[in-house]
Amino acid sequence: MKFLKLIRYQNLLMLAFMQLLFRYAFLKQQNIPLALSDWQYGLLVLSTVLLAAAGYVINNIHDVATDTINKPEDVVIGKGISETAGYNIYVALNVTGVALGFILSNIISKPGFASLFILIATLLYFYATSLKQIMILGNFVVALLLSISVLIIGVFDLFPVTNAENQPEMASFFSILTDYALFAFMINFIREIIKDIEDVNGDYNQGMNTLPIAIGISRAAKIALALAVISFIVCLLYSNTYFFQNNLFFATFYAFALILAPLLYFIMKIFSAKSQKDFHHLSTVLKLILFFGILSILIINLNIKYNA
Repeated sequence: MKFLKLIRYQNLLMLAFMQLLFRYAFLKQQNIPLALSDWQYGLLVLSTVLLAAAGYVINNIHDVATDTINKPEDVVIGKGISETAGYNIYVALNVTGVALGFILSNIISKPGFASLFILIATLLYFYATSLKQIMILGNFVVALLLSISVLIIGVFDLFPVTNAENQPEMASFFSILTDYALFAFMINFIREIIKDIEDVNGDYNQGMNTLPIAIGISRAAKIALALAVISFIVCLLYSNTYFFQNNLFFATFYAFALILAPLLYFIMKIFSAKSQKDFHHLSTVLKLILFFGILSILIINLNIKYNA
């Protein structure tokens, strides 16, 4: 159980679910060639999950002092798993994840793609050791890595089988993946700011320079609010353009009920948020918005199928 807590298995399950959803609820339902077989796609999912798990481990190792103040119940290193064991687990997960990525890249005859897995592992390491202490930059990197986990699907499953004949069609599917990657980036970027506000006491004691420490909790919350309003407007326009105007009424209802309404709730609640508990609640709301946003790819596909 300590190991599962160390790698934050709930987040890993959500990551795997997201990647499987895009493959089997979306791409597999289209009449297009895919570069990866089922077991090869399984390697892609496993590789990204292992690298994410390694990122959580190294983050937990470097966050012991901060978490002891902010979330003492979540501290694992030194309480069941030693720091040395933590580093060994980190190395094992990273080496396995990168090795699987290297194997997969060679299977599709794109050995250069292996550098993407090395880049992910490197960014996660530097985030845990230094970048998260830099205002905004750490938030940006975490949000970027989540969006990469969506884009990597197109890089490995669509790009290798794209040719002159099917390029326009494949580009449209890659564009859809890009839309979801941008959505994931926006919501997760806001969530990272909220988490920084939630953890401000421990971060301040460790000498970090996160956004709420640099400009204050109130101003940081206003920035999160502004970003949430922008995200709400973008999602509203997107739903109108691609769902409502194409008579995808169930998808439109889904977007309003489980993405736009919670976003509006977040915007309203952040005005009165004061305590750590309030910001933790808002972080959970954003996590649910992200989950239901990703799940919408299934709803849209079903809506198109049964409208046809």
